Amino acid sequence: MQILGQNYINGARSALGDVVVHSLDASTGEKLPYDFHQATLGEVDAAAKAAAAAYPTYRTLSAARRADFLDAIAAEIDALGDDFVAL
Repeated sequence: MQILGQNYINGARSALGDVVVHSLDASTGEKLPYDFHQATLGEVDAAAKAAAAAYPTYRTLSAARRADFLDAIAAEIDALGDDFVAL
């Protein structure tokens, strides 16, 4: 599994922030080999605007289609397996 530590905004990766957060094992406090870029205010704003732009289309979906969408997301997360859960 490749972890890039970037933000994903409106279908594109972004890592503009200068602050890098280092991951830790929650049970031991041991540093893990993954670093994540903290989003800038501009990136947060861009993500919020992208979500607002996507919402009109999403809200027109039936409850069944929304459920299918959420199930598809869950299936993709499940497919990442135990390694993802451990992270």
